[in-house]
Amino acid sequence: MTSEQRQLRQTVIFLRTSFEAVQHSIAGRLEDPLPCWMDTSMLSMLSRELTRCSQQSKPLFAPTVTEQLYIASQQCDLLLKQCPGVLNSAVCYRQLGAIMLPLTSALQQIDTPAKRRWPWQRI
Repeated sequence: MTSEQRQLRQTVIFLRTSFEAVQHSIAGRLEDPLPCWMDTSMLSMLSRELTRCSQQSKPLFAPTVTEQLYIASQQCDLLLKQCPGVLNSAVCYRQLGAIMLPLTSALQQIDTPAKRRWPWQRI
């Protein structure tokens, strides 16, 4: 794995973790019928980074990884178009899940260096 691939993989891990943290922050309000007032400036920053990752992944990873990152980017753009105040907390929570699903899939498809794997995963 090249240094560019490692750096992009770490960025995808950061993005996945960040979206998960945002989702957990609204989990307590899932029964609240009021609109979800998420921090759109933070979401915009994550969206820009996700778009950049999607574009930079083309020469570095398999097309399936690039496709998953693109899907996550499109889902994030959709969420941004509806924020703030249009979605209730439950819908916002599900939309964040729709962003994390392709990010998780992309991470699973990116080959983890052997020395970073658990001993029983090494071949």
